[in-house]
Amino acid sequence: MATSTSILLSFSLCLLLFCHISRAQLGLGQQGAGEPWMSARRYSRVSQCRIEKLSTLELTRRVPSEAGYTEYFDQYNEQLQCVGVAACRRTIQPRGLLLPSFSSAPRLVYIVQGSGIIGTVFPGCPETFQSFQQTEQQWEQTAGGCQRFRDEHQRIHYVREGDIIALPAGVSYWGYNNGEVAVVAITTFDTSSSANQLDRQHREFLLAGRERLVEQGSQIEVRLQQIKGNSLLSGFELDPLAEALGVDRELVRKIQNPDDRRGEIVLVTSGLQVLRASRQSEQLVREREVRQECQEGRGCQSNVLEAFCTMKIRQNIGDPLRADYFNPRAGRITTLNSQKLPILRFVQMSAVRGLLRPNAIRSPHWNVNAHSIVYALRGYSRVQVVGHRGQTVFVGEFRQGQLLVVPQYYAMMFQAQRESFEWVSIKTNDNAMVNHFVGKTSALRGMPVEVLMNSYCISREEAMQLKFNRGNELALFTSKIEREAIRTSA
Repeated sequence: MATSTSILLSFSLCLLLFCHISRAQLGLGQQGAGEPWMSARRYSRVSQCRIEKLSTLELTRRVPSEAGYTEYFDQYNEQLQCVGVAACRRTIQPRGLLLPSFSSAPRLVYIVQGSGIIGTVFPGCPETFQSFQQTEQQWEQTAGGCQRFRDEHQRIHYVREGDIIALPAGVSYWGYNNGEVAVVAITTFDTSSSANQLDRQHREFLLAGRERLVEQGSQIEVRLQQIKGNSLLSGFELDPLAEALGVDRELVRKIQNPDDRRGEIVLVTSGLQVLRASRQSEQLVREREVRQECQEGRGCQSNVLEAFCTMKIRQNIGDPLRADYFNPRAGRITTLNSQKLPILRFVQMSAVRGLLRPNAIRSPHWNVNAHSIVYALRGYSRVQVVGHRGQTVFVGEFRQGQLLVVPQYYAMMFQAQRESFEWVSIKTNDNAMVNHFVGKTSALRGMPVEVLMNSYCISREEAMQLKFNRGNELALFTSKIEREAIRTSA
């Protein structure tokens, strides 16, 4: 009897200790949420990372639609699974409408090419765009005896090449190409965000239409087809849905249309007619009215206004005038974080846009509090990534259209070749921090000369060269060939 009691007591103590350790591990990710230098990511993001070699990723699947197509990187790839992200590239032809949908994970969208408009619908926010148009349907009697059709909707945003668009999880949005060339956008989803509570997969929920499936028989095809398919409304029973929407059965049949094979990007033959803010002053007046409505408890949910309703979701990082680092002979770098675009605090992601001149170098550096998902926009470069214990995990060419995952703390450096190289990096922290090896405000520059001498077994003169030879340069360096050409011309 005493032996049984002892065994039971030992088991209970072990179980208690296991639960305590598990809670401590889970709390580790939560504790860092309030610290600016730590990512608000959970323990599960890094628990499965066993990366010994990195490789550039290619698009693996294309899903066609009537007016464009969507291409996917395999989200089951070990590298993407490790850092907890998914990515796709979408092409929308002129007059193409991306049907309304929302995602299970927050995302950043970068406009690679073209221009258009997007609309977002944030829960609880009022419809600040209102119009009265003459039409044959749904007339409204006015004080003057005239009849007009009234429409209202939430804000519409103009987007163009170089824009970053931040979309929180669960927020529905749509897009339309009103330009003359195709819109190309690269989208990165943070599947490890606390907003994606089900698991680490990305799921897209359609509010209209259905994805056009392409049977190719591969395992990737089968798995990805399970992520997106019909719209949410098509899954409800006919009569209850008709009653809930306040419409007849015939209209519900049209909405659920099982024969719609246009895909998620459809062609608007006559062009999309929506209200656009042509007079900024009137829009500002309307936003002030919205604030008053919210403060009085009318028109929006409490505290939602300050969070989303009038918050910017877009900013351009392709404009050279916005560069944070600029070297006329080496290139430029533009960063976007939550200090510049506050909505990124909710998305918990940030972005970097860079350009390297021919043969220029992006200095060796590492991310202090984020992973990087780097997409090559134009040209190609030679990239080196070094991981734990000085192990080279990647060395090779990085070309246009490829994706490269660089885990937190892994050091990377890349050099443009005979032509300029352009890239955009999405980072898994809204205020990602970078530490450089050399140059102004770098790790080596901040150390005493004596420390460098004894660390590397070098002379004082060599330590001074190592510390100061880059002068006030930071992040972007000209090549040796360029420097010699400058000396010769001088």
